[in-house]
Amino acid sequence: MSNTTPPPPPPAFPPHPPAKKRNTNAVIIGSAAAVIAAVVATGIVVVNSRDDDKKPETTTAAGSATTDDVVTGEEEPAEDEPAEEPEPESTEPEVAGLNETAAYGNGVEVSLSKFARGTSSEYGSPENTPYVKFAVRVKNDGKSTIDTSGFTTSCSYGEAGQSSESIFDSDGGLNGGPDTRLLAGRSITVTWACELPKAEDTIQIEVSPDMETEKAIFTGKVK
Repeated sequence: MSNTTPPPPPPAFPPHPPAKKRNTNAVIIGSAAAVIAAVVATGIVVVNSRDDDKKPETTTAAGSATTDDVVTGEEEPAEDEPAEEPEPESTEPEVAGLNETAAYGNGVEVSLSKFARGTSSEYGSPENTPYVKFAVRVKNDGKSTIDTSGFTTSCSYGEAGQSSESIFDSDGGLNGGPDTRLLAGRSITVTWACELPKAEDTIQIEVSPDMETEKAIFTGKVK
C-alpha cells in the first residue's frame, strides 16, 4: 500500500459579501409621494386661486354698482321736468242773463224761458206761496250721454240774495226734475218754480244739468 495522501485542497477565497439591495422601491415610492404631494399642493393652490379670483370679481362688481349709484352734488342729473298736462275742458260757464244760454266746453247748453208768476195751491210745497215759474232746457250737443237724474236748480232773490225755496205743486205742473239719461244730440225741458215775493223782481237761478257739471248761473229781473 502506498502511503500517499491526497494533496490538500486549494485555499478557499473568502466568500463575497452579499450585495446590498438598493432601496429602489423606497426611492420610487418616496418620489411618487413627493410628486403626489406636489400635485395635491398645486391643486389646492389652483383651487384657492380660482376661488380668490371669483371673490374679487364679485366684490368689484358690487363696488362698481355701488360706485355707479353714488353721485356727487356736482354730478347730480337735473330732474326731468313733468310733462305739461293739457288743461281740462272748462265746466264753469260765465254768468248769463235770464234769457241767455250758458254753454259748457263739453257741448252741453242750458237756457231759461217762459217766465211767469204764480202762487202755489194749498196742496203745494210750500203752500200758498208766490213764485216765479220758468222752463229749463238742457241740450246735449256733446258726444257723451249725461245723467239728468242729478239735475238741480236753486234760486235766490233780492239784492241781498235771499234764499228762495223751490216750489213743488202738481196742480201747477211743478213735479221736480227729470229722472232720465240724455243722449248726445237730444234735449230735455223741465218746468221749475222758485219762491219770489210779489214785491221782489230780481232773481238769481243756478242750474246744474247733472252731478258732475258746475252750475250755470242766470240773473236778471222778472215782471
